[in-house]
Amino acid sequence: MTMSKSKEAIEAYKMVRNLQKKFVNKLNNLSLEFGDNKKFEEAMWLRNNGLFGGGSRFEAKDEFLFNTASVNVSQVHYDEDLTKNLQSATAISTIIHPKNPNVPSIHIHISLTNLKNGNSYWRIMADLNPSIENIEDKNIFEKGIKEVSKESFEEGIKQGNKYFFIPTLNKHRGIFHFYLENYNSKNKNQDFIFAQNFGETVIDTYINIISNAFKTRQTFSISDIKKQLDYHTLYLFQVLTLDRGTTSGLLIHNENDVGIMGSLPKFVNKKLLISWIPNMEEIQKKLLENIISSIDDNGVINTQTKVKLAQVVRNHYKNNPNALKYQASGTTIPNTVNNHIK
Repeated sequence: MTMSKSKEAIEAYKMVRNLQKKFVNKLNNLSLEFGDNKKFEEAMWLRNNGLFGGGSRFEAKDEFLFNTASVNVSQVHYDEDLTKNLQSATAISTIIHPKNPNVPSIHIHISLTNLKNGNSYWRIMADLNPSIENIEDKNIFEKGIKEVSKESFEEGIKQGNKYFFIPTLNKHRGIFHFYLENYNSKNKNQDFIFAQNFGETVIDTYINIISNAFKTRQTFSISDIKKQLDYHTLYLFQVLTLDRGTTSGLLIHNENDVGIMGSLPKFVNKKLLISWIPNMEEIQKKLLENIISSIDDNGVINTQTKVKLAQVVRNHYKNNPNALKYQASGTTIPNTVNNHIK
């Protein structure tokens, strides 16, 4: 795997790798304390055989503690390809779905995009996703985000609430959402420090929340499991029909489909997905129907299913580019796909 020649991109990659290591180590400690003491395992992928970069993902192996969990880092660059606007894109993207329905899931994404014209910007996201809402968890998470984001807090909440709203269901994915798109304060060093501090704070805050939850919420009912299944179904629905980051990754290349689908939980309620078809815009009904047909009747989301689902989403938007207008966005729409192909 070759790295970008950009000093800014090199420093960003070091930073997201350190965040990855920090998060994985803390999650491994939780597995030791509360689970089966099975460490996350690393898998690598390459972009164009490593010529244009690649990435690493650490996947959970403790099935007692986690439904599914993945901590992903990547850097794609086009230093040697003069036809591309993009110089490099460096990111950490992670989703943790605990097995206990009383312990909340989390999604974090922090990325730096460097363009060949010298411009650069950050994408900074964090959202707390409980199957069963707990107001104390929300307040702790919100307090951590507010303290680290300072004057960007209100804008992050505004964009986050817009991005994670599901119009066809008239509800949000998650209980708390923070999102900054195209973030650039005109001070690159200050922005780097903010992104780093944001990642460290969110990781520490989340670990604090779930450590307490694992200690105090060890029992759960069949009703709780049903709530989790339905919430995981909502999560999959939002990711595959609305999430612009997921769709962009699939449209850019097909070399990390399993990693891009790493946010999907292991099981969903297929009947619930079917019930949402009438709510969809006409062109999106076919997308949801094809998603449903790729999932077996038991609602199992395994590696083979993830590959099928990735191809379904990719094909849909390649064949129906106008449908991209239904994808989620903050206050601005990133030019991600065009930066990779032009």
